[in-house]
Amino acid sequence: MITVEKALEIILSESQDFGVEKIPFMESLGRVLKEDIGADRDFPPFDRVSMDGIAIYHDTYKKGDITFPIESIQAAGAEQLSLKSQKNCIEVMTGAMVPKNADTVIPYELVEIKDGEAELATDTIKQGQNIHRKGLDRKQGDLLIKQNTIISSAEIGVLATVGKATVKVAKQPKVMIVSTGDELVEVDKIPLNHQIRRSNVYTLVALLQELKIQADTAHINDDKAILKQQIEGYLLDYDVLLFSGAVSKGKFDFLPEILEELGVEKQFHKVKQRPGKPFWFGTISPFGIDSESRSIGRKRGVVNNRTTIFAFPGNPVSTFVGCLKYFYPWLRKSIGIQYVNEDNANLSENFTFHPALTYFLQIRLQNKNGKLIATPLKGKGSGDLANLADADGFLELPADKTEFMKGEAFPLIRYRPH
Repeated sequence: MITVEKALEIILSESQDFGVEKIPFMESLGRVLKEDIGADRDFPPFDRVSMDGIAIYHDTYKKGDITFPIESIQAAGAEQLSLKSQKNCIEVMTGAMVPKNADTVIPYELVEIKDGEAELATDTIKQGQNIHRKGLDRKQGDLLIKQNTIISSAEIGVLATVGKATVKVAKQPKVMIVSTGDELVEVDKIPLNHQIRRSNVYTLVALLQELKIQADTAHINDDKAILKQQIEGYLLDYDVLLFSGAVSKGKFDFLPEILEELGVEKQFHKVKQRPGKPFWFGTISPFGIDSESRSIGRKRGVVNNRTTIFAFPGNPVSTFVGCLKYFYPWLRKSIGIQYVNEDNANLSENFTFHPALTYFLQIRLQNKNGKLIATPLKGKGSGDLANLADADGFLELPADKTEFMKGEAFPLIRYRPH
């Protein structure tokens, strides 16, 4: 068995670059940007009115004038007007160009308009007020968004502003999620007394959707020949395989043996952790299986001609925490996001765990005076799927301790929004 730290180190060393694709900008939310985005012109591109009101020439006001005949209206989106007389004003709308020969905007709230004239109801007018000057935010050519940024709603707005109708993003791997076991039936079926519904695969599907990956799914019964045949095809067709089950020591846990027979290189099997100790991880290089078959795989869309395999134990909590702890960082590094886990939370009470294993403790979170407080949740073991719905995340307790004291901070793996 290897440590959690070593397992993660090995997994991150096997990250891959899946290339770049160009997609419509409105489909890029949550994806990783793969180009620098620069300003195609000044921001704003003209002296812009920032409040509805009137535009005047400030020197006229300084001379004592407070009543200004209205010449016209400058609407947003209309070509720039000119103030014909310095003694007059132009009504202006938010977002409009500031009229030529005008240099100050006074909001309607400080103006009384009557009989075609605007009379000021204030004596605190500053030259240049309520004007958003051309190029104040950014100059043409300035960098607006750096490559490898995760695109949020804020970036969507910037992309629209600079006319990026399509944008380059990191291409996602092609993923197959496989469940195994004769005891599993589909969600819409009524299980017999000896059966359960297939849930782990849909948990993984949902976890990958959080990463903007639309994974395929399959279920294979505990028949070694069928398992081997199906998996061989998946190794050709997919960049990543995620398994749930068939990696422990049971009589029908054929997966490690089958993967070895298919030429997959085992990087490790079993990690010093609970839950999820039987976790298996491996890769198959471009020279695995045979060159003709790999060539077929390339034509089917496999990017790097290499497949990475995450085989998690079948208990629900093991699968869940395994995906968060190992697959998430691997994927982030592969698509260009630096992996740093800086989240910590403080225990709300003393906790004891005796085995010399890293323990992923299910916890509920509270924010108290700016600190994250983690309250342990007592579950019924790694098969207690329902307990996940009560928790907010996992606290990663190190293997070199048995007593964990109230107030101590430990790394946090959270799966609910902040």
